[in-house]
Amino acid sequence: MKIGDEVLFYHSNDERSVVGIVRVAKLYYPDPSDPTGKFGMVDLEAVAPLTQPVTLAQVKAEPDLAGIALVRLSRLSVQPVDDAAWDRILAMGGGRGAL
Repeated sequence: MKIGDEVLFYHSNDERSVVGIVRVAKLYYPDPSDPTGKFGMVDLEAVAPLTQPVTLAQVKAEPDLAGIALVRLSRLSVQPVDDAAWDRILAMGGGRGAL
């Protein structure tokens, strides 16, 4: 990740949906709440919500998205998304909404 990179924001608990776009505002740094020093974090800033959430079920049902990490490795906190998958997910979500 680089400062300025846009990222799909995914609610991973009950909702399990891509809900918006955020931007990397601060690069990786150690998580101050982790006494082991194993975990880190980045700071993000809101860019735009999706017009409608894209559920994990919808992503899994889309053949063009079968190879993305969210489908194959859903326990990862940060996952790469190629340009084609990014565009498809945004289209499924109705595009960028207004903040």
